[in-house]
Amino acid sequence: MTDPLLSPDQISGLRAALRDANYTPSGVADRLGETASGALGRGEFLAVRHTLRERGGDDPLGTLIELFPTGATVSEKAADRAFGAFGLAEAISTGLVEKVDDGVRAALDLSPYGDDDGDWWVLSDLGSDVRPGPVRADHVLGIGGASVTLAQSTVRPRVGSALDLGTGCGVQALHLSRHSEAVTVTDLSERALRFAATNALLNGFSWEALAGDMASPVAGRTFDLVVSNPPFVVGPSRRDRMVYRDSGREGDGICSELVAALPSLLNPGGYGQLLANWLHVEGEPWEERVGGWLEATGLDAHAVQREALDPAGYVALWLRDAGELNTAQRTDEWLEWFTENRIDAVGFGLISVHASGSGSPVVRVEEAMQEHDTVIGPEVAAWFSRVDFVRGADLLNTRLVAAPSLRLRQTASMGAEGWDVDQQILALESGWRWAQEVDPVTVALVGGCDGSVTLADQLTVLAAAYDAEPVALATVAIPLVGRLVERGMLLPA
Repeated sequence: MTDPLLSPDQISGLRAALRDANYTPSGVADRLGETASGALGRGEFLAVRHTLRERGGDDPLGTLIELFPTGATVSEKAADRAFGAFGLAEAISTGLVEKVDDGVRAALDLSPYGDDDGDWWVLSDLGSDVRPGPVRADHVLGIGGASVTLAQSTVRPRVGSALDLGTGCGVQALHLSRHSEAVTVTDLSERALRFAATNALLNGFSWEALAGDMASPVAGRTFDLVVSNPPFVVGPSRRDRMVYRDSGREGDGICSELVAALPSLLNPGGYGQLLANWLHVEGEPWEERVGGWLEATGLDAHAVQREALDPAGYVALWLRDAGELNTAQRTDEWLEWFTENRIDAVGFGLISVHASGSGSPVVRVEEAMQEHDTVIGPEVAAWFSRVDFVRGADLLNTRLVAAPSLRLRQTASMGAEGWDVDQQILALESGWRWAQEVDPVTVALVGGCDGSVTLADQLTVLAAAYDAEPVALATVAIPLVGRLVERGMLLPA
């Protein structure tokens, strides 16, 4: 078992101090107010400190906010009061804070974090936004945009076993602990595992922590749910890598490797999900690249690209993230690698698979740049359920209804005799919020889906109305309707 950074007694004392100060997501939000809370979320720390000073920020909660989320220096007296029975001396000895000339400042990040199921505390390294300068090579990332995105995208069935591959400080494992009987975490970094073990105990959980590269520590074992926020940043393989972002594999090799490992890690009926980057290579559609990874698994699979960055923007993003600002040589080397490998862009998105056991797995690769629901995990689970329904259904004898959030959007231009409809789009206002251009026949078909008649009966009426051959219409309509059901636009009555 990996040793935590703090002893059980120290963890108990720290937990009590944080509770006594009401250092929780709701406590911080109430203390700061809406405007300053928004500033904190954007990393505008000076504005947060200003608000605390205006409201008298020397109480324990105000001091903890200044110390950790904003990285400010506070007086030793205020820090000692904030840590309560745990005390400043203990906070210094355990490495949570450090003395500086004018007081005390954070040496690690300790952030309140939570969701609708409860509140937690997350211990990690300070980010470069709080403590400027390059982060250490074995930097342990805290709560970030990627970790929150994966948590919001994960399916949440009650499961017996869950695996967090490349756990870092354990953010995903905190969520998994709410609906999993047993949680296993792995990481190549022993330091990361120590943070994860500390966060488990600080929040009242117990995880199996295994050191090793990605899935190697659990070779031969299977789980009901596997999640991973891996070091997916793409580029040339480097020895001086930062383990939280750089896998040591060339290009997007870590992501293809993880996808390939999922079938051997999942129990029947299990789910696997990871965030990934993939290359947009000149002359090779990215959909084919990612689709090839997924088809090789033999599982139902869904990849959704949520954004794509050009090489210059991508390199700047990740150098800034690691605090590497004046690095002309590093930038040149990275961009030259993109040029040599004919890479136009890097895609970012979510990959989800389901071990449904079907001999006819469904693989979809698509793009969702549009605004969509923040918590998308339920929609991911629903997509797999709908895929399974379509695969086994006799659609012609099925009664369907339009989804409650389905809308028809039309654009028209003025013609000689009035408005001429140029385009008709079916769009969902929930979930992924898919939008799909359709023709007048499809508009009529969906408009008739009220659950009263079967699809076969609808097609008979439409064939007569549009002077079409019923068999030919059905040949086109069945796969189209199946796709609309997959996306949740049409639902079984």
